[in-house]
Amino acid sequence: MRTVLITGPGGSGRTTVAAATALRAAREGARTLLLTCDGALPSGLLPDGVPGLAVRPSDPDGGFRDALGALQERAGSALDLLGARPLERDELPPLPGARELGLLRDLRAAALSGAHDVLVADLPAAPEALALLALPGVLRRYLRRLLPPERQAARALRPLLGRLAGVPVPADWLYASAARRDGELAEVEALLGRASVRLTAEPGPTAADGVRTALLGLALHGHRPEVLLATRVVPDSSPDTWLAVLAAQQAKVLHEWAAALPVHAVPHLGRDPRGADDLAALGVPGVDADPGAEVPAGIERPVEDRTAEDGTLVWRIPLPGAVREELDLVRRGDELLLTVGRFRHALALPPALRRCAVTGAALREGALAVRFVPDPSVWPRASRER
Repeated sequence: MRTVLITGPGGSGRTTVAAATALRAAREGARTLLLTCDGALPSGLLPDGVPGLAVRPSDPDGGFRDALGALQERAGSALDLLGARPLERDELPPLPGARELGLLRDLRAAALSGAHDVLVADLPAAPEALALLALPGVLRRYLRRLLPPERQAARALRPLLGRLAGVPVPADWLYASAARRDGELAEVEALLGRASVRLTAEPGPTAADGVRTALLGLALHGHRPEVLLATRVVPDSSPDTWLAVLAAQQAKVLHEWAAALPVHAVPHLGRDPRGADDLAALGVPGVDADPGAEVPAGIERPVEDRTAEDGTLVWRIPLPGAVREELDLVRRGDELLLTVGRFRHALALPPALRRCAVTGAALREGALAVRFVPDPSVWPRASRER
């Protein structure tokens, strides 16, 4: 299944673009699912009954209630011992984060169903979408820290540890549940890693800042947009003076965007698009549903071996639009905790760098170059040879 994730700054017309993308894929013969994160589509945007096209709004409330209900059932004996009364389904309000978790669950379910050739996901606006893309990795990191999978050696000591500590040690079912969740999150993480990302933005000064922020956040999490869909682009040959000025402003922004990534102009129809004909007139790029089609390339973070020149290894991390004053990094174990503006991400070190020490970093031409040298405490032989 080919997955297309569509996001952009608020008010950029991403839902309209997502509907047009899904409609084109269905008309080209692909079994297509349009998954929307903000409930039902606006009335009249997409006609009902398009052959090969299914539209499904994400249901975070229902998924949250199902998950908590299953947890209560699993922990029923413990709740009974504590005298706790389980919560009823209809009294469970959604908690913060339920929307994102629900959308991830729906993405995974769509991929596992095998019922679709193309999945078009209308994600939230860019800041929320970037947090969503990072969520599977963040949750897996938390699970590994709180419930490490290397627990076999502790099983025999669990009763003794419980008596010594005076508190119960987590039961096997908790570790099994964590392992199952980790596997599910790994599937979602792989799905997102194979997905195409399409940005939408209306060319203008405000959107230009939003696009720079989105590109930086996507790069930090390893994603490279395949195309930027510039929406509501007015014709540059309009005799109207006001429209001519707007067209010139848009053309300037489009030129700047084109220097960073492929740009596809989506025309302004002079009205809000409604119905199949309007969506088709937008001319959005198609989706290659061929299972053998090349998967979109993500961000590459190469390690440059300069040990022969100056004894260092250099890890290059692309960060387009990053500002030195807003950048911070900390080495912690086998991870590099990287903060760039409003974004923070833990990058796993490549195997070649895990036995090395960080000696410095520099930001040049949109890439962070982190320098490493072999750590004498774990590379004694290499240290002696030098």
